[in-house]
Amino acid sequence: MAENKQRTTIWLTPTTMEALDDMVIKNNCKSRSELIEKALIFYDGYVRSTQENEYLPVALSSLLSGIVKTSEDRISRVLFKNAVELAIMMNVLSATVEIDEETLRKLRVKCIKDVKGTLGKINFDEIYKFQNT
Repeated sequence: MAENKQRTTIWLTPTTMEALDDMVIKNNCKSRSELIEKALIFYDGYVRSTQENEYLPVALSSLLSGIVKTSEDRISRVLFKNAVELAIMMNVLSATVEIDEETLRKLRVKCIKDVKGTLGKINFDEIYKFQNT
């Protein structure tokens, strides 16, 4: 049920009236009254949010938490799939390649150094050249 409205008079400069009429059109309002009412409600929310400092941080915190949670879920799924594929590859490789523990230890040290040095951007061509020279 719609609220009863009360009539009021406001005094505005001609420039403000022109701006008001432009805003009525731009905001798809049916009348100046509708636009003024929407503007007052918006302004009231703005003033309250500045007075009650908790509103904006809570809204932002909620929004950011949702974004982080979504990103976290996606990254977790991709990392899980990657770990499964890596485990398969390591098992297949271990079954087919004979390598002693000392060579494996040295290779692990080299790989850690390479990954740290490239920030995880490993280039297969460079590894192939290293292994075959």
